[in-house]
Amino acid sequence: MRPLTIISILPDLLNTNGDAANARVLAQRARWSGQEANVVEVRTRADLPADVDSVVIGSGSDSQLVAARDVLLTMAEDLRAWTTAGVPILAVGTGWELLSWGIELSGGVVVEGLGLVAGRAVPRESRAIDDLVVTSKYGRLVGFENHARDYVGAEGSPLGRVVAGTGNGHGTEGVVMGDVIATHLHGPVLARNPGLADHLLRAAFARHAVEYTPGAPTRPVDELARAARNQVAVRLSLAI
Repeated sequence: MRPLTIISILPDLLNTNGDAANARVLAQRARWSGQEANVVEVRTRADLPADVDSVVIGSGSDSQLVAARDVLLTMAEDLRAWTTAGVPILAVGTGWELLSWGIELSGGVVVEGLGLVAGRAVPRESRAIDDLVVTSKYGRLVGFENHARDYVGAEGSPLGRVVAGTGNGHGTEGVVMGDVIATHLHGPVLARNPGLADHLLRAAFARHAVEYTPGAPTRPVDELARAARNQVAVRLSLAI
């Protein structure tokens, strides 16, 4: 198997909460499993490598929404092709919103999205800034949310159910469409929730007919992540 190629799209514009680091988490866990892996930072379509095994899109500020969207538009056909080919994609915060039908801002302004993910982002009365805990088929997911919009139109395919926090705004969190996972969870989410990282890596490896097995070096790291999640659970009076 050739080295795994993980691309981080617009790591300068879409890294407000350190979400671009999710690409490094995937690459390191792949290396710990014995597989070579590289992270390629993509700032323009010309930076795209010939082969892509996983995609990470982080979150940015509202002042950069149009600039980020315009660059993503140049890659729309590539993104669509990856979703069809089963390339796992993680999109966080505004990076997720830009893949949606669109983003409604206060004052009636709408930023059109790429239309690759069902649903749209709509303004909420107050900003959601808190710990976010979600039950999912990947286990309990814990992170920090910081967003001014709810998400509607994709209630049938959430990442999970909200136990604490706001999430999409109606009891669910995130969206899953095929191998695309979208979430409000920051942290970065894959560092705090290695089970989700391993799910993405299994999908990336499976495209090469190779089974992914976490390497021994992940064990102490995963234990630290578990302890961090448990600290949040205890603070929120949740069972651990």
